Amino acid sequence: MTSDPLLPILQAAARVLLSRPTMAGAEHDAEQFAVERRPVIIDALIKVPALRSKVREELEIRHDQPELHTSSSLILSTDDDVVRAGLRLLELLNRSDTARETLRTRLQTRISGLRGKLEMEKGRHEHAVKALQSARNALADAEKRAEELETQVAALQRRLHDPHVLASNLLAILQRSPDLTRESAEARDPRNERLDGQDPSPLIVAAETAGIASDSLVGALQAIISPPQPQASPQVTVSRERTLRVRPLGGATEIGGSCVLIEAGETRLLVDAGLIPGDPALPPRHIDEALSEPLQAVVITHAHTDHCGYVPALTTRFPSLRILATPETTALMPRMWADSAKLMGERERLHRRWGTDSEPLYQRDAVELTARRCEEVPFGVTRTIGDITIELFPAGHILGAAGVVVRAGDQRVVITGDISGFRQETVDGYSIPDSAREADLLLMESTCCAEEHDPRETRVKDLVRAVDDVYAAGGRVLIPAFALGRAQELAMIMRTRMPHVPVLLDGMAADLASSFESITGDRHSPLRIFGGNVSRAERPEHLDMFTSGVVITTSGMLTGGPAIEWAARILPESRSALFLSGYQDEESGGARLLRLVEDRASHLTIDDRGKKKEIPLRARIEMMRLSAHADKRGLLDIADEVGARQTMLVHGLPRRQQDFRQILEVRGHRCVATGPWQ
Repeated sequence: MTSDPLLPILQAAARVLLSRPTMAGAEHDAEQFAVERRPVIIDALIKVPALRSKVREELEIRHDQPELHTSSSLILSTDDDVVRAGLRLLELLNRSDTARETLRTRLQTRISGLRGKLEMEKGRHEHAVKALQSARNALADAEKRAEELETQVAALQRRLHDPHVLASNLLAILQRSPDLTRESAEARDPRNERLDGQDPSPLIVAAETAGIASDSLVGALQAIISPPQPQASPQVTVSRERTLRVRPLGGATEIGGSCVLIEAGETRLLVDAGLIPGDPALPPRHIDEALSEPLQAVVITHAHTDHCGYVPALTTRFPSLRILATPETTALMPRMWADSAKLMGERERLHRRWGTDSEPLYQRDAVELTARRCEEVPFGVTRTIGDITIELFPAGHILGAAGVVVRAGDQRVVITGDISGFRQETVDGYSIPDSAREADLLLMESTCCAEEHDPRETRVKDLVRAVDDVYAAGGRVLIPAFALGRAQELAMIMRTRMPHVPVLLDGMAADLASSFESITGDRHSPLRIFGGNVSRAERPEHLDMFTSGVVITTSGMLTGGPAIEWAARILPESRSALFLSGYQDEESGGARLLRLVEDRASHLTIDDRGKKKEIPLRARIEMMRLSAHADKRGLLDIADEVGARQTMLVHGLPRRQQDFRQILEVRGHRCVATGPWQ
């Protein structure tokens, strides 16, 4: 039934009435006439049977209009009473339909309003859920930071009660303080200068007051560190020849998992014990060769995880293992170990949830034990471990990085570790000591042996110019950076060269920046990273409220961490930018992003806490590499300066190493294959 069942009949009646001669000459529309003259037409239908007859002839009823057929039978009946009854019935039905329509309209309006409110409440709920999740993430980050700090504090407290470690650290203070001039090994970095004639250390003053000669004090401390062995009754023993034997166990023809086994007589030690990056991170490739017999010590060149990350696993196996490194590296390593333990624990929990095995290499208690075993060794002084003597020298690269001169008998091996010759904001370049010159073997890193870098100042200026362009356009710049070294270097560049640009340090990079400040606090020129335009990021507030400036955060390869949260917000912004600042592993998120840019892809797919997200790529994306490794020319200078009898390349890629060996040979350096040496 139509909304007005009487309307088709009234329109037919209107056409009949308008066809009468009396209406001739007047322009009328039948449908409009039916609406306007409805009462007149109804009255005519009741009173004029002839009109009803004419309408019956005029009205066309299709087979699919049964309601109209019923209505017309009543209204167009020949019986006047039936017509009146039919009209009354249809009017009642029409009023009911009108009332229902009005009610339906009101209900629809109300439903529409309720739906609007529901959508609004859904939006508020989603916002609240996101805010709650952000708060939970921030709380989780804070709890992890607190746990890591608790680990470090516990380790420091235990170190304060360990005579062996206390003696080692007191010896380090004693040996680096007296007569430290501008020409001494430690003072070659301008930030570490102490003026000639500076007052002696409190330790020396105390010894002299007690009538103890400094040599005697040194001897006593060394006896605590390496107690003399009791004299045994004479007997025939078979001992190994006291010649140096060198075997790279990791990071030889690859980058990551650095580890070198050094043997002489009955003494076995490692130089570095790093992790191979990945999921999961792996031990040095051939570490089992070192674990087959007791180890006396491990000497760490610097605090990057690919050089020190496996050490806690070693101390679990060898609880009395000595761990020797520069004071800066000793201070930084526990933070790196705690982060590795955290990541391994998270991975183990995830795999356990899925019913699979994933045993971590070590846990938090191993980090505490390892931090307690660390011994500080300043640049330019020697330490003896059994039949081997080691000396550390400045290697540039990052704060505290060292090369190692290893001595046994009349043989010497020089291990560069990661090394650089140019001055950075946070550390100076390498300084080869006389004890390293004309060594029997130079074990030299070769990360960038195939590259010739632009002058560092040129690369820094390019970065500053690019950041300034984005900032001037009202955008923000995300720089994913390695937490240790690169992030602090970038922050210092921004602070000194772009004081007008707000800079945020986030994640582990910010924690380590605080460590840099505290480690160098007593130096002639301490590092100042925070302050001025550089501050710590506060998530989640800054994620959306920090709309213009620079964000420096981990991870440097976009494999996780706060960088993912920032990238999800910055990459869709056409006026913003993402600048990668260092080496990108082939499988990393950063390398994948660069390939997408090259392919002109429109979106990046990321895994955000287990959920796949599509991020539009509208921001400017570039590689702004600020390598902290010596390039081809720098490595050639190192080889020339050391002038070793033989040179072995490690920490690089095989094809590049092969080409670089040929260059070294042309320059008169005798190269040996990467492998066992003696």
